[in-house]
Amino acid sequence: MAKAKAKVARSVDVEPVLLSGGNPQIAKGYGDAPVQAYIAAMPGWKSKVGRRLDQLIVEAVPNVQKAVKWNSPFYGMEGEGWFLGVHCFARYIKVAFFRGLSLTPVPPVESKSKDTRYFHIHASDRLDEEQFVSWVKQASRLPGERM
Repeated sequence: MAKAKAKVARSVDVEPVLLSGGNPQIAKGYGDAPVQAYIAAMPGWKSKVGRRLDQLIVEAVPNVQKAVKWNSPFYGMEGEGWFLGVHCFARYIKVAFFRGLSLTPVPPVESKSKDTRYFHIHASDRLDEEQFVSWVKQASRLPGERM
């Protein structure tokens, strides 16, 4: 039992690996802790933006459920699936609205998936928080993805 605890303690101190494009490799997990670990591991300016996105999502949808799956944070409603995902790329953060085609206005970046739309955030962008919160609230009321 003592060895298992020591191993867990050491693994927490290890810096996360950044995958191609600077996306943090965070173990799959449910709840706020793995999402916060992902946000903390986002490189450079992306971590500050990630914290703000998370804060805006929680304020807009106080009962939001969180998880990290496939090295990306997901946000959803209990029993309804995931409505939003976040992923780091080299030059931007991609926010995926899984039912984005049903949002007003429709987020600007198309996807190969018919219903999914993306919103990209670059280092020099000013986040339109009012629009983002509107999309989050709308998306949280739609059926989510079952992943």
